[in-house]
Amino acid sequence: MRKSWFLGIVVLISCMPPLSGSNEVINAAPMQVDVNAQRPRITILYDAFGQTAGMRQDWGYAALIQYHGKRILFDTGNNPEVLAQNAKAKGIDLSKLDFVVMSHRHGDHMGGLSFVLRVNPKVPIYAPKEGFGVYGGDLPGSFYRKDSSLPPEQRYYNGAPPEVMKFGSAWPGANFQLIDKNTEIAPDFHLVTLVSDKPGTLELRELSLAINTPEGLVMVVGCSHPGIDKIVESAAAINARIHLIAGGFHLVVTSDSDIERIVTTLHDRFKVEYVAPGHCTGEPAFTALKRAFGDHYLYAGLGTALTVSDQVRVSSTRARGAQAFAGFAKGWESRNQPAAVSY
Repeated sequence: MRKSWFLGIVVLISCMPPLSGSNEVINAAPMQVDVNAQRPRITILYDAFGQTAGMRQDWGYAALIQYHGKRILFDTGNNPEVLAQNAKAKGIDLSKLDFVVMSHRHGDHMGGLSFVLRVNPKVPIYAPKEGFGVYGGDLPGSFYRKDSSLPPEQRYYNGAPPEVMKFGSAWPGANFQLIDKNTEIAPDFHLVTLVSDKPGTLELRELSLAINTPEGLVMVVGCSHPGIDKIVESAAAINARIHLIAGGFHLVVTSDSDIERIVTTLHDRFKVEYVAPGHCTGEPAFTALKRAFGDHYLYAGLGTALTVSDQVRVSSTRARGAQAFAGFAKGWESRNQPAAVSY
């Protein structure tokens, strides 16, 4: 493979199984790394599959993203004790975060927030804005119909409501920043927001994180309730090149034909370069995505760290592991499931 400079990815997995048979390392060569280069990464802290010593599987999702000096926790999993245990096992201090992104209001994504607030009570938290949502909200005082013929004691606020009516959250005192439109929250860090029109999640607003990198967008999604294809379509307005999508694609109960349609859309229409699915993507969808993306399917089980390098020079072919793949070709590379349903 010719030498080139690029944004690379290395999969770091604790307790990697021995390499043997068809999974043995093929022509692996050492990397030459600029020691001053940043090493951004996505670390999976919460999921129901993966084998990393000291970490506990549970249905839910959380990932720590480190990029350009920022430390972002994306979702918090289902249980605060499990999140605390998993973060400790990876040596991650959640008291040191720049901000948190909560993708949506389902318990398997926000259940661990109480632990985060215990160790980092003032951290900014970006969350979806919904009328009377669990993250709080506000409405203009003009939102309701009025009848001035009523006496003051029968009128809301005696007939003089505040200009903006504020509503409380399930976490009083938390520093929520509510998002209802696509927003750049820091240079190259974008939140994509869409509302689900699917049965069971109708009107649910969900946030996805899109990071603009030299190789294209790196996206982290929670559950993709509005549709992973629609999320990617919206993100493409930021950068049409979609380099990587990690997280839950919400195909866990989807039919084979609909899975194939979505996989084809990601691969053929949007030209997504790499996928690192987890959480509610579903086992049949893992199989379909692996079949379509081949070596561009990245394993992202519990404890996996997808590590990105801005300035890495590589002179090698590829390395394969039984559950892990570390490749260096022209972008991210790594490799290879949940067991219950999240709606």
